[in-house]
Amino acid sequence: MRTRIVAALAAPLLWNNWLLPRLALDRRGRTAAGALAATGYALAFRGRPNWFSARGTAAGMGCVALVVAGYTVASAIPAVRRSLSGAGDRAADVSTLEWVALHIPLGTVYTEELIFRATLDPLLDKQFGVRAGTALGSAAFGLWHIRSARVAGDSVLGTVVFTGAAGLVFGTLRRWTGSATAPALLHWSVNAGGALLTRSASAAHGEPAGPNR
Repeated sequence: MRTRIVAALAAPLLWNNWLLPRLALDRRGRTAAGALAATGYALAFRGRPNWFSARGTAAGMGCVALVVAGYTVASAIPAVRRSLSGAGDRAADVSTLEWVALHIPLGTVYTEELIFRATLDPLLDKQFGVRAGTALGSAAFGLWHIRSARVAGDSVLGTVVFTGAAGLVFGTLRRWTGSATAPALLHWSVNAGGALLTRSASAAHGEPAGPNR
């Protein structure tokens, strides 16, 4: 059992931080490869996302409403808009529609929620208990982002801490609802809302905002 747990912990980190970058795929290739890898991982380790959960959907939609409200308030603050306009575009090679409707939900949300909340977290909870499982799962989610932080030129430590904290929130939602639906909806709304807000702020200040905005 310990060997299986070690493999379950190590596989995502090796995939995202070592193997996937070496495949040298474009964005569409990375999205497809990530989704396929996540599906294979869930099958190998018997993940149970429970996507069609009424409780998970209700909780997730509540989270979406909060995120939308937060972004609406933020967009009304001139200082925030100015800051976002110079933040840089993380997906300048694709249109806003493709980014928000394909790469974020499939390449980020589906991939990460299937691996971490639907598969790894339940394994860790069963092996170590909820408290330790929560800590380990959140830490693994933070470490998953090492490579992306380096590519973006962000602080690796800051990124690991921030995404680890996000993993704690996502994991708590999954444990509370018994479904990966709620964290997936929250995850998508935060990322998609941030993408839309950044590009709209850039467009308002005359900055390029990706092809076919």
